[in-house]
Amino acid sequence: MCTLTLAWQAFEEAPVAVAANRDEALERESLPPSVYSEEPLVVAPQDAEAGGTWIGCNEFGVVAGITNKWTDRDLAGERSRGRLVADVLEARSAAEAATLVERETTTTEYEGFYLTVADSRDAYCYAWDGDLERIDFDPGVHVIVNAAVDDHRDVPSHRRDAARTQAENAGRVREDLAVGDEESVDEWLERAGDVLGDHEYGVCIHGDGFGTRSSSLLALGETATYRYADGPPCRTTYEPVALPDRLAADCESHI
Repeated sequence: MCTLTLAWQAFEEAPVAVAANRDEALERESLPPSVYSEEPLVVAPQDAEAGGTWIGCNEFGVVAGITNKWTDRDLAGERSRGRLVADVLEARSAAEAATLVERETTTTEYEGFYLTVADSRDAYCYAWDGDLERIDFDPGVHVIVNAAVDDHRDVPSHRRDAARTQAENAGRVREDLAVGDEESVDEWLERAGDVLGDHEYGVCIHGDGFGTRSSSLLALGETATYRYADGPPCRTTYEPVALPDRLAADCESHI
């Protein structure tokens, strides 16, 4: 996934709302969102090759999503980054997830990533390029791409122009997805889906063998909602994901 937009504590009815595009090799197979694990209950899509996921939520109201982080460092990539997301989604809180990430990255070298984790109380992004850095979020809208977290930019020398363009695109996405007065979370997610599929923003991409493979619109709060486009959102309709009743009830209890 290459673009993740988080609205945190911006809506009373849903402290966590996420709109995200996943960019990946076109031939890499994946499964649409469903029950990823029962104990704890996790709903997430699944990478068919490595078995991990790139975005999901659990019964405790924790949401996690990952993007690649472009870096000049040569990292071993000993374990799939999607497996780390699956580990995080076993946590009972964003605070507990932080402990897990910090412990895991002391023993395992992953390829570069930005890992965003949020619940109703905490929201942050870990940047990993061989060293681990944590960026804590204030309430509001945040955008994470391969070369930036909001205004925190990290431009690698081998992708300088592409990284700068991507960071600029992310800035426009963040500006235009600022929450409007009296806007509901459903209205915001609708706008976010339009932005993610609008080529003017540069976050829905189509390349030679690589591009935007799917898109997710997810909110946790008084109710849990998940809509998923199993293809680029510029031409793929977001369809509702059937969520277990237990997920909505348990997420509400953790607000």
